[in-house]
Amino acid sequence: MKFLVIGESCLDVFVYGSVVRLAPESPVPVFNSVSSVENLGMASNVAANMRALDCDTILYTNANAKEIKKIRYVETKSNHMFLRVDENDDCYGRANLRGIDFSKYDCVVISDYDKGWLSTNQINFIGRKAKVSILDTKKILGKWAYSISFIKINETEYARTKAVLSEDIIENLIVTLGPRGAMHKEVTYPVPNVSRVDSAGAGDSFVSAFAKAYTESGSAHHAIEKGNEVASIVVQKKGVSTI
Repeated sequence: MKFLVIGESCLDVFVYGSVVRLAPESPVPVFNSVSSVENLGMASNVAANMRALDCDTILYTNANAKEIKKIRYVETKSNHMFLRVDENDDCYGRANLRGIDFSKYDCVVISDYDKGWLSTNQINFIGRKAKVSILDTKKILGKWAYSISFIKINETEYARTKAVLSEDIIENLIVTLGPRGAMHKEVTYPVPNVSRVDSAGAGDSFVSAFAKAYTESGSAHHAIEKGNEVASIVVQKKGVSTI
C-alpha cells in the first residue's frame, strides 16, 4: 500500500539543561544548556512515524522546513519546558497541489497546522480526490471538511469547534483525550496505563498508526485501538519521538 502525507513541516529543537538559580537582575530562571536534539517535525514527523511502521510513504511539504524552528528549552531532570521560541513562523508559504495524482495512493494523511500552507478549499479537494483521507487539523471545522474520511482533533480543539459541527462531520470525527484514550461516535477507547514523560508528537503517532491500520483493515474500531497503542509508547519518551 502507498501513503501520501501532506502538510507543513518545521525543525523541532529541544535544548536540554539545568536550572539552579534565579537571575540577580530579575526573578527569572537562569537556564544552563547542556545538550540539544533536532528532528523534522509536524507533517515530517507523521511521515517518519509511518515509515517506522513500514508504510511506503511519500511526503509533500514546504521546502524550507529546516528554516522554520520550534526551539524548546527543557530542564533535563524534570522534563519541564521553561520556554518555547518560534522562528520564521510566518514563512510556510502556500501548497501547490497541481500535478499530484491522488489515485496512486491508498490513503492520504493531511497534517494541517493552520499556518496558511493549505486552504480549506484545498483540503476539501484532497478529500474528494483521495481513496481514503485522514485529516489532523488546527482549523475550526466547517462544511469544507465533509469530504474527509476521518478527522482527528484533540479535546481542546474539539471544545473550540464543536459549536459549528454538522452531523456529517461528527460521524467521521475522532477526538483524542490524552490519558483517557480517544472517542469516536460517543464511544471512548481507553489507552494502557503508562508513565507519561512527554506528550509532544503523540497526535502524529496516533494518526500514523490509525492511517495504516484503517487502510489495511477497513475497521475504525481496530484503527483507533492501534493509534492508542502507538501513542502510548511515544508518550513514554522525551521530545518529539517516532514509534
